[in-house]
Amino acid sequence: MTTLPAQTERKLGLVIDLDTCVGCHACVVSCKGWNTENYGAPLSDTDPYGKDPVGTFLNRVHAYEVTPQDNAPFTVHFPKSCLHCEDAPCVTVCPTGASYKRTEDGIVLVNEDACIGCGLCAWACPYGARELDALAGVMKKCTLCVDRIYNDTLPQEDRVPACVRTCPAGARHFGDFADPDSTVSQLSRERGGIELMPELGTRPVNRYLPPRPRDTLQGCADPAPATDPSTEGLTGFLGWIDRTLARF
Repeated sequence: MTTLPAQTERKLGLVIDLDTCVGCHACVVSCKGWNTENYGAPLSDTDPYGKDPVGTFLNRVHAYEVTPQDNAPFTVHFPKSCLHCEDAPCVTVCPTGASYKRTEDGIVLVNEDACIGCGLCAWACPYGARELDALAGVMKKCTLCVDRIYNDTLPQEDRVPACVRTCPAGARHFGDFADPDSTVSQLSRERGGIELMPELGTRPVNRYLPPRPRDTLQGCADPAPATDPSTEGLTGFLGWIDRTLARF
């Protein structure tokens, strides 16, 4: 079994803003492209343009409809990939040492040459963040684009994970959580960054920023009128726009 480091010098990870993510899947496409063309064995695709396409992805976006008690329903787009946990169970169950957590930056990786495709790490991961590549016969997972963030031949602005660089809404942020002054640390602190399923004790590094409160109609108990074209009683950002345009 693989031993986790007692501590890491840095804690590289992602902050994902659920209020900003529009579910466009640009992060999924860029992740697929970069990790197919660069790191390790290509991510497989079987019958990609047929009626039963199957493939390996390191990042997926799920969509959920949320219905608040006193407001209209809205959709939350929830991107999910490896969370690079501090107490990563996928590492400690690996019988060959293929899964490991780096001491220098806390990134959890898979040594594909040592992976036997047993699937124990996928069973141990409570977040479903690992996929066995059927064609390569090895386990795949998010690497935080480790081959990209340390690549001195790339411009400085490109030395971030492909998903972060590609996100058109600016919903994804990359940095060092061990640095309290980093962008990810500040965002998490100011917006109440959420640790996914903290009761499991895995201590994931990645954080999610919760959606901000939606606009409401004052004095309206029934959320259905929120779809009414009338702007009377509208609060928040939309109310400000309505008041501003009314001046002209």
